[in-house]
Amino acid sequence: MAEPAKTLLIKRYASRRLYNTETSDYVTLEDIAGFIRAGREVQIIDLKSGDDLTRQYLLQIVAEHESKGDTVLPTNVLTDLVRAYTTNIQSVVPQFLAASFEMLRDGQSKVLENMAVIPNPLSSMPGFDAMRKQQEAFMKTMMGGLPWTGSTAPGAETSDGPEDIAEIKRQFAELQKKLSKL
Repeated sequence: MAEPAKTLLIKRYASRRLYNTETSDYVTLEDIAGFIRAGREVQIIDLKSGDDLTRQYLLQIVAEHESKGDTVLPTNVLTDLVRAYTTNIQSVVPQFLAASFEMLRDGQSKVLENMAVIPNPLSSMPGFDAMRKQQEAFMKTMMGGLPWTGSTAPGAETSDGPEDIAEIKRQFAELQKKLSKL
């Protein structure tokens, strides 16, 4: 597996502009959201005080997406979050949410792993391998002696003379007989 990229450090200047220390340019909240969607870890710090502002900006990104109609959090979940800040349940909510998202990520990666292990769903079907071999033999027989423009067919030899054309006609006649018997 590829080594995960180091955390991307974003500095917030007194002017509230956000500065990407990796590329030495200014970025927007949408840029930061794009980095996160791409799998990067991001840390945002205040240049003057050194305070970590990551949570504040992540919440702002979520709030902006929610206000644009990109709703991920239903109203009842938002209501429960507000309640969690005012009750003793506050200590349980972060662990519950973290565990829930961890399960979601694990489930997604397992699905992707399973898709990589089974590239062709039909390959597990009984007789698929024999059918594939028959198809390859049939195609080789059908295409094996035909002249190709520019290059030859896989496994085919080049042909120039009339005897090769006669051989092709003979093979074609044999195939027609076999097909008519089927």
